[in-house]
Amino acid sequence: MPLTKLQFRPGIDREATSYADEGGWFDMDKVRFRLGFPEKIGGWTRQGTASFLGTCRGIHPWITLSGDQLLGVGTNLKYYVNEGGGYNDVTPVRLTTAAGDVTFSASANTLASDVAVDDTTISLTSSTGFPVTGRIKIDSEIITYSSVSGNDLIGCERGQSGTTAATHTATTAVLCSTIIVDDAGHGALDNDFVTFSGAVTLGDQITADRLNQEYQIIYISSTDQYYIDARTVSTIPSITTTSGLDEEYVFATATDSGNGGASVVGAYQINTGLDTSIIGTGWGAGTWGRGTWGSSASTTTSGESLRLWSHDNFGEDLLFNPRGGGIYYLDTSSGLSNRAVSLSDLAGADTTPTIANTVMVSDNSRHVLAFGCDGEFSPGVQDPLLIRFSSQESLTDWSAQIDNSAGDLRIGTGSEIVTAIETRQQILVFTDVSLHSLQFLGPPFTFGINMLSDNIAIASPNALASAQDTVYWMGKSEFYAYSGSVQRLPCTVRDYVFNDFNEFQSEKVFATTVTAFSEVWWFYPSASSDEANRYVVYNYEQNIWYYGTMSRTAAVDRGTQRNPIFASSDHYLYYHEDGFDDGSVLPAVGIAAYIESAQMSIQSGDSFAFISRVIPDLTFRNSTSSTPVADFTIKARNFPGGAYLQSNDLSVSKTASVPVEQFTEQLYMRVRGRSFAFRIDSTETGVSWRLGIPRVDIRQDGRR
Repeated sequence: MPLTKLQFRPGIDREATSYADEGGWFDMDKVRFRLGFPEKIGGWTRQGTASFLGTCRGIHPWITLSGDQLLGVGTNLKYYVNEGGGYNDVTPVRLTTAAGDVTFSASANTLASDVAVDDTTISLTSSTGFPVTGRIKIDSEIITYSSVSGNDLIGCERGQSGTTAATHTATTAVLCSTIIVDDAGHGALDNDFVTFSGAVTLGDQITADRLNQEYQIIYISSTDQYYIDARTVSTIPSITTTSGLDEEYVFATATDSGNGGASVVGAYQINTGLDTSIIGTGWGAGTWGRGTWGSSASTTTSGESLRLWSHDNFGEDLLFNPRGGGIYYLDTSSGLSNRAVSLSDLAGADTTPTIANTVMVSDNSRHVLAFGCDGEFSPGVQDPLLIRFSSQESLTDWSAQIDNSAGDLRIGTGSEIVTAIETRQQILVFTDVSLHSLQFLGPPFTFGINMLSDNIAIASPNALASAQDTVYWMGKSEFYAYSGSVQRLPCTVRDYVFNDFNEFQSEKVFATTVTAFSEVWWFYPSASSDEANRYVVYNYEQNIWYYGTMSRTAAVDRGTQRNPIFASSDHYLYYHEDGFDDGSVLPAVGIAAYIESAQMSIQSGDSFAFISRVIPDLTFRNSTSSTPVADFTIKARNFPGGAYLQSNDLSVSKTASVPVEQFTEQLYMRVRGRSFAFRIDSTETGVSWRLGIPRVDIRQDGRR
């Protein structure tokens, strides 16, 4: 009997059952299609050795006039400019106090032993030093306790190595000396950052050099008071990366007293944001501790929304905006050791927006645009449907006058502007229910706006990407494209994606292009995850869909950088499509990639068939392993709902002595059933594979 070709349709189809999708692919992970054939995706390597603080939600690449390649990196805690893998903290300062407005106090700690932790109980053992009720931070978790006695101390966030403390382990937490900071109207939130200067020593352990550095606030007790953990002198000027949090923490002694002197100055960075979406209002809606004890929380309260960023370039300089916050400017010509400043603080600033949801610089007209911002005559009062634009070629001139081109427009549908993206001809503006076109008209109107579609939605401010002048986005339960008209994209994995989707964390959805393979990727959180842990891909050249699992929080396609760059929740950036392995650990490990076909049968599936031989058409081209290997598996079953009768996994290998283009000639096996599925797996390092058109020796055995 002649060999049968195993030629399947490209893409994944999960809208029907495996049995109904005969001739197609049904399941996969970390595999893409190129020219209709499946291949393992590329690997990823770390971009530098430094890690950032917080969860990255935005990456923006650009090149300065001097040729420096820079990356803007926005997290829920900081905003950085990455240069050559190193991070420069350019987070703006929102408030600098007058000398003497800040005072300190510290209490001696007489901790006798660790805080013992087991599955159900935290035991505090100390002669003195603990309040009747209080809170302890263990890693990122905050725990309340009661029925102990002593002074008012707050638990440290990290393990200590001070004179009476032991190193933190998975089952041990320890306490350290907490400095109480008094500053009327500080406006800070839990986890905010503040840098002190001008302080004098408190005594033996809490010395001036230990006070005059950057601290992260661990707890806000009132509008006039908060707590920080005393620590040794940092080896770097600011807590720029996670290495800045590794300093040893210290304990006050009886000699530590005083208030730091009359010259203490506190420089507060802009409020940090949340790294998760909070749904609802009232008690328990916000993260624990963001605000005073017993206060309610709301997603509309400042600091209670997921921290997302928009950013763009004005020449070689950078504009960036935390969603629902201010607009900030970084002059790169003055060096990256300086912090960004508020747009309203620039010389000549005239009625600049002080709050916005999105900021953009028009490439066509050179206007700065603010979406969902405050009005010219109502500073500080956000209008979520208002669009304002500066005068042409100006950062600072926002007052609408007869002799400039500044002005504003207001969208009449929806409740807020969600996001905007620029194409070659126009700027597309998304509200929560509609899509609009913003176009440059020139004087006297400058810009005009038209509705393109209503009754549509977008999953998040970052759920869109542009490729070949077409904008693609994920909606609430559909995928869309705009290239002159709005079209719903037929999607063969729609139910698979949206039936296992955490709608409460939909703000974390983000999209990116990988133009080298004509792909648009969306990362989204599955129903069981609070972070984006899955991806779905639309290949616009082949008009097919595929998917996989991967935890990422932001991404940008290659352009100024050599490869696409993705951010991970482990606080590192990664070059993707770089090698063939998972470089998140050292040494790198193999990527578990597989693809499995839908079931195929003989005739109408009413006869049994017997497979005895397979001729695999599998190439290991470009593999760096000297012995790349993949597993070829055939699974048979007799009925659509029955269990698979799996064959032995048969290795398809190539040795170093055999040319790359040579493959294993044939595989022998004995598999019998009414229908069959075929699967390719690989887990080894240095392996790159691509499947062609295998052949099988399949015979009908005559029985039904």
